Amino acid sequence: MIDLKIVRENPDLVRESQRARGEDPTLVDQLLDADVARRAAIAEADALRGEQKSLGKLVGKASGEEKTELLAKGKTLAEQVKSAVAKQNDADSASSDAHRAISNIIEGAPAGGEDDYIVLEHVGEPRAIANPKDHLELGESLGLIDMARGVKVSGSRFYFLTGLGAMLQLGLLNMAAAKATANGFTLMIPPVLVKPEIMAGTGFLGAHSDEIYHLDDDDMYLVGTSEVPLAGYHKDEILDLSTGPKRYAGWSTCFRREAGSYGKDTRGIIRVHQFDKVEGFIYCKPEDAETEHQRILGWEKDMLAAIDVPYRVIDVAGGDLGSSAARKFDCEAWVPTQNTYRELTSTSNCTTFQARRLSVRYRDENGKPQIAATLNGTLATTRWLVAILENHQQEDGSVVLPPELARFVGVERITAPA
Repeated sequence: MIDLKIVRENPDLVRESQRARGEDPTLVDQLLDADVARRAAIAEADALRGEQKSLGKLVGKASGEEKTELLAKGKTLAEQVKSAVAKQNDADSASSDAHRAISNIIEGAPAGGEDDYIVLEHVGEPRAIANPKDHLELGESLGLIDMARGVKVSGSRFYFLTGLGAMLQLGLLNMAAAKATANGFTLMIPPVLVKPEIMAGTGFLGAHSDEIYHLDDDDMYLVGTSEVPLAGYHKDEILDLSTGPKRYAGWSTCFRREAGSYGKDTRGIIRVHQFDKVEGFIYCKPEDAETEHQRILGWEKDMLAAIDVPYRVIDVAGGDLGSSAARKFDCEAWVPTQNTYRELTSTSNCTTFQARRLSVRYRDENGKPQIAATLNGTLATTRWLVAILENHQQEDGSVVLPPELARFVGVERITAPA
């Protein structure tokens, strides 16, 4: 949730953020009205409770007819208090719903939708590849990917990584884990099933909730990123950030329905229902969030340098941000057979939005609890195999791995099995 104080003091800022996202600015007015009603209900309930407390003292001192009258008045007052408390609870609920309906306040992101990003830089030049094969043709000919049996076993958008395909993914993720730990991240293997309050706390149960797998019998959610369990890791805690941010790298299998993507990227492993990922997640003081955002982008660029693929960095427009993100940078790698750039990494500054929902705080220099900020960023994922295979393919159909990645995979060149 956004800071309610900002809504009260600068509602135009929040309205403008909503418009930049392509969302309803009148939600701000609905929240302000709900907040006024909530405070009025609290005041009414408090006043009646105070009156009830004072009456109780008078009853203790009274006797006879006076006491009888006071007890009768007390009974009436008790009913009024009960009604006022119910009204307060309803007002609290309505205010909370209105508060949660508003996305995070954009900080510096361009306005517009999916196609209104700004390209910040290009890194590397796409090399000329005569008659390039796509990643699936390469993966199948080299014995790395088996889509047909994935579909047979689990349905569309499932696959097997086989032989060196499995080793390639493990090597990539191990390289991400090694780089993360070398940069002060604590490596985590989190649960991939989470409670509703954790999923809601990260902001994933909003507009894109239809992309999340829900287990009805258990009322649990399968995560689409380890950002979710890592955000819940310190729920209801006060962190010690006196020596700097807390950084975690979560290695997990991830699950997404890919709802709304029917007919898009149905070939290969670009849009699939299950994949593995190493995700960076950071807790810090709000004043450090912008710096940490640039740092995690730098770590993502270091990973992309290790797989040696051309890429560009984009500043994602407000209308394409998730509800919890105030700003997001994507790194998109060149895919030769598509003649375009496709997302490999994403890093979001969620400011205090998630931590406020999950009650994650730290103590300031005066010892007073304050809401922390959170950030996340992709350090490696299954989709990266697309860019690695296509950009490093050779004329003979083999794939030569960049040296740093090859050390983690255990081979320098992938050739067709004998």
